[in-house]
Amino acid sequence: MIEWVGFSLAMASLLIISQKNLGIAMFVSAFILGVFMMPERLPFVVLRYLTDPSTILLALIVGFIPLIGGTLSETGQIDELISNMRIGKKPFLMLSPALIGLLPMPGGALLSAPIVDKAGRGISKEVKMGINVWFRHILYLVYPISANFIVSTAAARIGLYHPIPHLMVITLFSLMLGYLFLLRGSPGRMEYEESLSLRGLALPLTALLIAPLIDVLLKVSRALLVEEAGTLIAVAASLIFSIAIGKPSLKKFIEITTNARPWSFAFMMIGIMVFLGVFKNSGVLELFKDAPMTPEVLYVIAVALGFMTGRMITPAGIVFPIYLMKFGEVSALTFALIYFGIFLGYVMTPVHPCVSLTAESLKVEMKDYLRVMLPPVTMGLAVSLTILHFVNP
Repeated sequence: MIEWVGFSLAMASLLIISQKNLGIAMFVSAFILGVFMMPERLPFVVLRYLTDPSTILLALIVGFIPLIGGTLSETGQIDELISNMRIGKKPFLMLSPALIGLLPMPGGALLSAPIVDKAGRGISKEVKMGINVWFRHILYLVYPISANFIVSTAAARIGLYHPIPHLMVITLFSLMLGYLFLLRGSPGRMEYEESLSLRGLALPLTALLIAPLIDVLLKVSRALLVEEAGTLIAVAASLIFSIAIGKPSLKKFIEITTNARPWSFAFMMIGIMVFLGVFKNSGVLELFKDAPMTPEVLYVIAVALGFMTGRMITPAGIVFPIYLMKFGEVSALTFALIYFGIFLGYVMTPVHPCVSLTAESLKVEMKDYLRVMLPPVTMGLAVSLTILHFVNP
């Protein structure tokens, strides 16, 4: 009984405190769980994960990522990229928030919302909001160099790139849903004021793609003993390239760093790894060993956690360890489906900062946004849950 009390208190703390600071939430929840489940071993487990090379490397990786986004944004490279995408209106409304969404930074939705608002003349405000939120996050499903993806695959004990083929199919399905329910009837055409610049298109696009390309090459070559070291090198190369093409002054880069707050992301990553370590070693997973549960039930829990927390990392850190305990190895397809379920809860909830920020920016009432998003989210849930049922009979 005492174990269930500890688990419930830890989860409640995680859900509440994570709305303010995910890193602190992870440490507090790990402490509560450890005190109830393994008080004598808690200091040693925490110390082991704090000093683990993987934890340190992952913290550096996640700290570098917002610096890339801040540098590209503040030096005008993202504006260059978007202004030189000579494509139709509908592809533009898909791609512009999606590309900006690859740059994880506080308040990032406010960068893409004005672009969608301007390009989406003739479209209602609530549909513009749906376009900004849906397409801004859609590449999260398949872009491996992100905190969401790195933590989720680590929690599921699956290779970083193993679920990518399945997630590419899911991403195409998501694009189709977004087109059918948000873009199909959009009127008008794109108008450009300046001539095409191939350099303005190619350089920032390279900055976004160089990290996963280098990471894949290093992993395939097996040149490094520690896998995370290759990811760190790849992300560092992307940051260096972003600085090289943006040419910010030292003063400007210090300002970018201050605004991006990389230490906050690094602290969050350390907290996540400590929480996962305590979660795994506390014996809490044994509580679920005899609990009646199916993969479908766990999927619904994942969606609900995505909705309640407005995050993807927190649900992944809870759901995938439980899946491992109850059902064994997480297949690439099962990971992709559950990850997609978390995504659907995440893009629907008002708790998600990008949702609330976009609503404020475009002056949209939340009930109108939910009405617009309900059809694509419902169809996505129905299809993915049905497939999960047949994958895990």
